[in-house]
Amino acid sequence: MKKRALLSVSDKSNLVPFAEGLDKLGYELISTGGTLRALQDAGLPAKGVSEITNFDEILDGRVKTLHPYIHAGLLARRDQESHVTQLEERDITPIDVVVVNLYPFKETIAKEDVTEEDAIENIDIGGPTMLRSASKNFRDVTVVVDPSDYDAVLDNLGNNGGTVEFRKQLAAKVFRHTANYDAMIANYFVDITGEEDPETFTQTFEKVQSLRYGENPHQKAAFYKEGNVKGASIANAKQLHGKELSYNNIQDANAALEVVLEFPEQPAAVAVKHMNPCGVGIGDSISGAFKKAYAGDPVSIFGGIVALNREVDEATANQLKEIFLEIVIAPSFSEKALEILTVKKNIRLLETPMQVNENDTKKVVSVIGGLLVQDRDNGKVLVEDIEVVTDRKPDAKEIDELLFAWKVVKHVKSNAIVVAKGDQTLGVGAGQMNRVGAAGIAFEQAGEKAEGAVMASDAFFPMPDTVENAAKAGIKAIIQPGGSKRDQDSIDECNKHGIAMVFTKMRHFKH
Repeated sequence: MKKRALLSVSDKSNLVPFAEGLDKLGYELISTGGTLRALQDAGLPAKGVSEITNFDEILDGRVKTLHPYIHAGLLARRDQESHVTQLEERDITPIDVVVVNLYPFKETIAKEDVTEEDAIENIDIGGPTMLRSASKNFRDVTVVVDPSDYDAVLDNLGNNGGTVEFRKQLAAKVFRHTANYDAMIANYFVDITGEEDPETFTQTFEKVQSLRYGENPHQKAAFYKEGNVKGASIANAKQLHGKELSYNNIQDANAALEVVLEFPEQPAAVAVKHMNPCGVGIGDSISGAFKKAYAGDPVSIFGGIVALNREVDEATANQLKEIFLEIVIAPSFSEKALEILTVKKNIRLLETPMQVNENDTKKVVSVIGGLLVQDRDNGKVLVEDIEVVTDRKPDAKEIDELLFAWKVVKHVKSNAIVVAKGDQTLGVGAGQMNRVGAAGIAFEQAGEKAEGAVMASDAFFPMPDTVENAAKAGIKAIIQPGGSKRDQDSIDECNKHGIAMVFTKMRHFKH
């Protein structure tokens, strides 16, 4: 029985050399549309699918391979006598190799001006059907979806028609590929129909790299990204210098990026250690902003990650080079800055746009046996949103400092306290089991600088003890959500010490 290969691809890279290899191995080539033309233009003896099915393409090409002569050739088991007999009775030739890649749905919906009609027309039907049929019958059929596999496939086929184990690996890759493809389509329809909580939650990611290990050396890890990720993201950042990112690097870098995106209007610098900001500053220049961030905690920044929302210039690069840093993230680096920083062998330099991805609206966290899905914490508090609850009202300068501290505390692990003054953090208390403990860490770090500073708390005060300690540290104004049954106790404590306090009526728990 003659061997037959079906080729129908949207990505025609290396198609002709591969088809020539199949031809030399004695495979009859059948094809469709543009793939057929490419093969025939190359002088290869390819036949159209319509010659096999005796049925012309119809509906503008929507129906061409969806035919029993194709799918019977793919699905027939060669070890089942009844299958072989049925093929012979209907003069159907088995198909031994299927080479298909799909309509560019991902690339289509990534276009800024894509219409719903364009997106739907780029949903492939015949391609996934052939791939699934061939993959189901991997014991007899070699199925190829990735041009990077062409050479390995030819080598394997040249070895007495190939091995079942190799064909199984290719089939597994195909099922991952079609699952990815269908997930993108499913998510597109979730978006265009405005579905809030679909009965199934489908996500798909593409591998960026294998990692040396996870949080600890005994844990395996890999890094994946969303298919069409846009805007500020470590997943699509360009690494300009330094060794490979680790699992913890990626986590910390993402944390730093999330904080710096809070300050689009002004040059801002953020230093992060173990996923908590240890120093944040804004200024008239990126160099000035970094100077403030560094001064906020010159100890913890050692070995940390720095994110900057403006181009790294020569002055900033000279500041950065004096410190041991794991990563610097920025929208760009000047030539002089690169010249200065790349002298340091191990520092990782990452470039990513600083525009927020408006489509990234959900946060997903794994738990044993499941996922938690929630809206991202994009809550904002403006001047007009705050409620002054104390006898003393904060002045304009204090209000600016309070809102600055509020943007930072949002990104600190709960229980969280941030002490700030003049567009600069002075102390950060993170991840404590009680709020008094978090405040104590922040006050200790701020030291004498806490005198006249402001304080932000990610959640309300259940008791007045945190305010009492703030007064001892010299805090002059506090921003917190409010909402405790004992709010009045904290208000009274503030009034006792002349501290201004405002409520946001929005909390920022971060677990």
